[in-house]
Amino acid sequence: MINVKLALSAVLAEIASWSSLWLLHNHSDAALLSYLAAHALASVLLALCLSPFLMLAAGARRQRLPLVALMALLSYAVPVVGFVGSVIATVALLRRRGLTARREFSSLPLPEFDPHQQASGSRRQAGLQSFLANQAVPVPLRMRSLAALGHVSGRIASPMLRMALSDSSDDLRLLAYSMLDAQERQLSQSIHQELQALERARTVEGETIGPRGLRAAWALSDLYWELIYQGSAQGDVRDHAIKQSLHYCNRVLSQHPDTALLQLRKGRLLHLLADDEGAQSCYQRALELGLPAPRVIPYQAELLFKQRQFAKVQELMRRLEDQQVMPRLRPCIQYWSAS
Repeated sequence: MINVKLALSAVLAEIASWSSLWLLHNHSDAALLSYLAAHALASVLLALCLSPFLMLAAGARRQRLPLVALMALLSYAVPVVGFVGSVIATVALLRRRGLTARREFSSLPLPEFDPHQQASGSRRQAGLQSFLANQAVPVPLRMRSLAALGHVSGRIASPMLRMALSDSSDDLRLLAYSMLDAQERQLSQSIHQELQALERARTVEGETIGPRGLRAAWALSDLYWELIYQGSAQGDVRDHAIKQSLHYCNRVLSQHPDTALLQLRKGRLLHLLADDEGAQSCYQRALELGLPAPRVIPYQAELLFKQRQFAKVQELMRRLEDQQVMPRLRPCIQYWSAS
């Protein structure tokens, strides 16, 4: 876009240079010096006015000063013709080279997204944590974003809600606390209901619980595990939830030891309790019972990595090369397979 002020100043300075010859008498030295000074100013102003177009056409910042100096010198050395010629040369140069420069970044390819994340809505949640932590964002906007976490799984929502508990806004902290409390209260209510169901089943079926009692025990193991998985249980409460989930898991396995999902559950609970040998045994048993390798091997590899058995980790991860795994696990498999 042309700088109108510079263009107008250049034209007025050029008019003033020719007017000075008439006002100060054509043959006087003062008239000549006045003309040269005004004409030099007009030439510089014209060059500065056209310099943005030169920059666009040339496409290189380092060429800007030489081109501006050349245009000013041409306008100064050749009165009138040089002034008009500079404008024509700029337009010609712009038409010849400017279009290519403008097309250089005319379009950009869209980034590739993980289709699994896109389907589950994770892409929309990726920047939510940084958005909530940004104190420059108005509180009403952050509160609406926080309220939207009520429609997100607890595994994703709980860490962000706990982060919001330390926010500077009282309203935001109160909303985060109420949402966390609602999650925990819902799980606690479900646990209470299943405990009552287990007690009723024990009354009817005896200490060696039957089908009703087994269903209640399995549900209790699931619910206590959900407390751990969602991050709702912290500290001592988390340790209690791990032990309770393991207790009810063992009660079901005592009568149905060939349940692959519960063998995996028991392995993960023992893993959290730092019983590496017991966890590895349960993982291996889950594989033997037919659980898909991608669901078990990553946990086995994690245990072996902690024990610094890197050769065995590599061997396990290579078994997953031809398996259908989650896209987030694929880079880890590629790393261990390439090493």
